[in-house]
Amino acid sequence: MMVSLMAAALLAAPQDAPVTTAPPVAAEAVAIPSDIPVLAPATASPDCGGLLRAPAFCVTARMDQIATLADTYLAQLAEKNWLAADGDDNRVILVKRRESGGCDGMQMLAFFDTNLPQTAEATAYLGFANIPGDVCAAPAGGTPQ
Repeated sequence: MMVSLMAAALLAAPQDAPVTTAPPVAAEAVAIPSDIPVLAPATASPDCGGLLRAPAFCVTARMDQIATLADTYLAQLAEKNWLAADGDDNRVILVKRRESGGCDGMQMLAFFDTNLPQTAEATAYLGFANIPGDVCAAPAGGTPQ
């Protein structure tokens, strides 16, 4: 699954991972997921290590634990009717149908500080962020998903 690729990406050479500090944003102006628990062995990381440019809910764990932790989060989100719809080496796009029609979207991103040594004991993160709007809506001139 996509998370297995996350493990490879986390231990591979650094890529173009975001490493700048996010600008301050009023919490009420940003819809970050509020129902994501902190699962063991993770700990909450309110500032996401200062590594993301956009607001998100983040947890941190050792690099050698992050892929298993991501799998655990995906299983829990699946129990809440979130479906893994897309993604790449370090990101999973999740979609959940709304009872009123349309879909909510969220992404889970695995990342680390590319300026630090990448060892099994190094700190890695999972960030969760809502995708605004109806992710199932048709693009202009398209057909709904």
